[in-house]
This record gives sequence, C-alpha cells and structure tokens, in this order.
Amino acid sequence: MTTFVDHVVLHVGAGDGGHGCASIHREKFKPLGGPDGGNGGRGGDVILVVDGQTTTLLEYHHSPHRKASSGKPGHGSHRHGADGDDVVLSVPNGTVVLSPSGEILADLIGNGARFVVAHGGRGGLGNAALASARRKAPGFALLGEPGDQGDVVLELKTVADIGLIGYPSAGKSSLVAALSAARPKIADYPFTTLAPNLGVVTAGENVFTVADVPGLIPGASEGRGLGLEFLRHVERCAALVHVLDCATLEPGRDPLSDLDVIETELLAYGGLADRPRLVALNKIDVPEGRELADFVRPLLEERGLRVFEVSAVSHEGLREFSFAMAELVSAARAATTIDEAPRIELRPRAVNEIGFTVRRDESPEGPRFIVSGDRPTRWVRQTDFSNDEAVGYLADRLARLGVEDELLRLGATPGCTVLIGSGTNAVVFDWEPTIRAGAGPHMGPRGSDERLER
Repeated sequence: MTTFVDHVVLHVGAGDGGHGCASIHREKFKPLGGPDGGNGGRGGDVILVVDGQTTTLLEYHHSPHRKASSGKPGHGSHRHGADGDDVVLSVPNGTVVLSPSGEILADLIGNGARFVVAHGGRGGLGNAALASARRKAPGFALLGEPGDQGDVVLELKTVADIGLIGYPSAGKSSLVAALSAARPKIADYPFTTLAPNLGVVTAGENVFTVADVPGLIPGASEGRGLGLEFLRHVERCAALVHVLDCATLEPGRDPLSDLDVIETELLAYGGLADRPRLVALNKIDVPEGRELADFVRPLLEERGLRVFEVSAVSHEGLREFSFAMAELVSAARAATTIDEAPRIELRPRAVNEIGFTVRRDESPEGPRFIVSGDRPTRWVRQTDFSNDEAVGYLADRLARLGVEDELLRLGATPGCTVLIGSGTNAVVFDWEPTIRAGAGPHMGPRGSDERLER
C-alpha cells in the first residue's frame, strides 16, 4: 500500500457567490416602501496551508476533488446572505503549486505559509444596493459570480540542508540512522528506501537536516528506477553528499564509476551544478572496504573533492564528517541571510486605464466584434438576461465604460454581432447602440444633429 506521495493533481472548485435579492418593503399603509433586497454571500475559497505535521500528499492522492461551499442568496428586509465556508487544505513544507502547463504558482516554504488556489465568487448586489437617484426602485438584482474551477499540480520538494545521494544499498539510510535519531527502514536488498527520510543532525552548535534520497541508477533522470520521482527532493539542499559503497559485491562497480554515473544523472536533471559536494566512502568497517577506500581517496581528492572515510556500523569518521557538513550548511545560511525585511512592491493600475479591449474579427457572415476585459466579463456574469431592466442596466454600464464608443470607432453598425468574453463562455448578441446624447457619429449636443445643419 502506498504511504508516501509527492506528486498529485488536485481538482479544486471555489464556492459560487449568492444571488442578490430584488425585494420591495411593504407594510400597512405603506405598500411601496422602497427596495430592501440584501446582497448575496461570498463563495468560499480553497486555501493551501503548510502544516508541520503533514509530511506527504497521500490524502489528496486518494481524494483529489475539493470543493468549497457557495454563498447564500440575499433576502428582503436588507438581510444579506451568509458567506460560504473556506476549505483549508494542509500540505507539507516545501510544496510547490503548479498549473497544468507547468507554470509555478506558489512555492510554500515555512510553517503557516498560505496560498489561495481558488477564489470564491463575489455575491450579487441586491436591489437596495443598486438604488440611485436615477433608479429609485430597481426591479432586479445582480447574480452571484461563479467561483474559480480548475486543476493544479502539487509537488513536494523536501526541505533539507544536506542530501545523501548514491546507488541503492550504498548505506545512506544507515548513515541517517547513525547521525540522527531517525529510524528509517534498513535492509540488505536494493530499493529498501521508497521515500525520502529526514534526520536532524547536531554538530557542535549547528543543527541541520539530512535527507536520505532513494537510490539512483543509470537512467534515473529519464525515469528509470525511482530516480526521476525523487531527484526533485535534492533541489532545495544546500549541499550534496555522495555516499559511495566500498564493499559492494556487484560486478563492474567501484566508487569512482558510481560517482561518475550519479554525477551524469545530476547533470542530465539540471540545476544542481552549483551545489558543493562531499564524498563519504562508506563501509570501511569491512576490511576489503577499507582497502578500497584508501586506494580511491587520493584519486577523488585529485578531483577537488573533500573525502571522508566513514562507517555507519562502527560510527568511525562520523564526527569529522558531521562537522564538515555543518560548515557547508553554515556557509549556505550565511549567504542567504536577509538583513532587512523583503520590500513589497505595489503596482496600482493607471488612472486612465480603460480596463477592456475591443477586437474586430472578419468572418464570412460579416464582421464580429469581441469585447474582452475583467469588468465587461464580470458584468455579463452578474446579469439576469430574463429581466429586461437588468439587461438595460448592463447596457448602461457598458456605455459608461466606453465600450459603445470603441465599437463605433471600429466601424460597428446596428445589428452586427458582438461577443463579450472568451471561448465557449462568451455571450453573443446583436448590438443596438444606446440612444443618448452624443452617441453615434452624427449626433452632437442634445436636440441637435449635424445632418440637419447641412
């Protein structure tokens, strides 16, 4: 049975906003007391939160569909609808949130880090909120907006200071057990470790974490063995340690060739060339292993590598080895220390930004005009097209925004096809310009027309 999962596809759906209410206050001797419809409630969000007690994405492997509740509709007597409940999902430290196309949306590091993966829809305004001096008693309300729907990919990248890498059965798990209080599964057959193991190591005043990455083999960067699944767990490590088996019984293997194979896979995976390396020649408690370690150590040092002869069984050489790892961790932490709080950049929209675009598209049936933008699309979603007054309110909003003026500038004529939105969710209608002062290419001030002057 699977107990560790570090890659899942999560299907999320935020709650829809509640509809606004169209209501008229009535009481004895006062049958038309004015609009009193309340607003709809906001839909619930889907939020990811880093929890230190969560170590795997297994829960979302079994239950990948998560949906927040919708907001409640408004009621009369100025009663607003209740907001939908948020869905808070606990994820491990080091979880990366990606879009289905691979774009990084968030990198959640640190206990309590949050990311709203799906925003709930806004609640629709009731007719009480829509009342104005011009429209004293609106007979309509706005609809609630739908919440975000879609898929996201969650990837877990272990947050550790040191990554132990090497062939299966090289003794990585044994080293973690000897250096820390962690007790990973240890056996004398390959691929015993099926999930990264973390151990906390203390060396003098330095405390750091060591990750035992499952064994790598030739072709790991292309998906062979467990390499491709777990190479991502060394991306965050400040340094890498090659654990080389000096007592292997497999033919054709030796510490130098093992090192070359692993380095080739790291190079093919990419992004790890700048990490400092240490080499641990393991299993020197075996006489043949000690002889081989003494032989290959000068060859490794010629390559510029710091080499330590260690034994996870007898604990020989572990003290010097742990202090060497602590030096690398201290140097990495000192290089990434931020003396001042990060500066937050606010980029407000320009005052003269219109917030929409109109594009003319030629088709065999004639020209079409496609209107896109956050506000026009949102206003269309909020409109109840079965209510003529609501449709008129939408037309007024679009005219005030300048959509009609832009359509006239691009050569739109009454009856032409106009689309608002994109894709299959676009709303299609035959455009009829609003009759108002100054509308149209021939209209001047109210009550005048330049064609009559001619």
